[in-house]
Amino acid sequence: MNSNNHTLYLDLVKKSLTCTQYEGLDGASWKPAKRLHQWILKRIVPKNIRLSQPTNLENRVEGKDWPLLAQTMTGMKRLDQLQTCIEAILTEGVTGDLIEIGVWRGGSTILMRAVLKSYDVKNRIVWVADSFEGLPRPDAETYRADEGDAHYLESRLAVSLETVKSNFDRYGLLDEQVKFLKGWFKDTLPSAPIDKLALIRLDGDLYESTRDGLSNLYPRLQRGGFVIIDDYGYLNSCKQAVHDYRDKHNIKEPIMQIDWTGAYWKKAI
Repeated sequence: MNSNNHTLYLDLVKKSLTCTQYEGLDGASWKPAKRLHQWILKRIVPKNIRLSQPTNLENRVEGKDWPLLAQTMTGMKRLDQLQTCIEAILTEGVTGDLIEIGVWRGGSTILMRAVLKSYDVKNRIVWVADSFEGLPRPDAETYRADEGDAHYLESRLAVSLETVKSNFDRYGLLDEQVKFLKGWFKDTLPSAPIDKLALIRLDGDLYESTRDGLSNLYPRLQRGGFVIIDDYGYLNSCKQAVHDYRDKHNIKEPIMQIDWTGAYWKKAI
């Protein structure tokens, strides 16, 4: 595949993942005013009708909305940066696999596999790690930064393994180079059969999840590889976990901001 075809294919994949190829097709979930809430619960929800507002392209590019149909909430800016990191890994010959922890509908990992496919890379695995049941209840006694976090109550974050596999299959990317780690990160990551990593993408929201990801995966990251933190600018608990780990291990590489929330750093060569 020549360079122009790489660009065309991957741009189409990203537009499909974000549902931005058709204007207004995939609106964000609509949250009614409180005075309408009970009326809607009684009349709309039992009929399995979903309400949405028109797509706001700026929000979708920034990853600020909650799409009904798209396979990712990541937003185009963070997807572009993910592609750039993978292409740098391939160009610079950084060895290792790619992993995301906290995948929702699988969008970012689908893009990882698409980039490898477009460059005919056959010696790397994309690891897809999630509970596929939503977020865990915060362990506030151990991790005070997670106290009061209510993401575990959000049923929309619970996307089944079967649904994520189906999303990969829609793009023709469900193959032997995609492997799934189902379960809580504290249980699956320590014994994950991964030797070397070239890219780590963390999207677990909580302090505990971010800590589990860094503690178990960063030692496997090869020099020249990338760490991407999806919620760095959005959730203080996530940011605190990042800085606590970096301080403990004397990591000095600069953190680069991607957009309003995403950030990354490159492990020194």
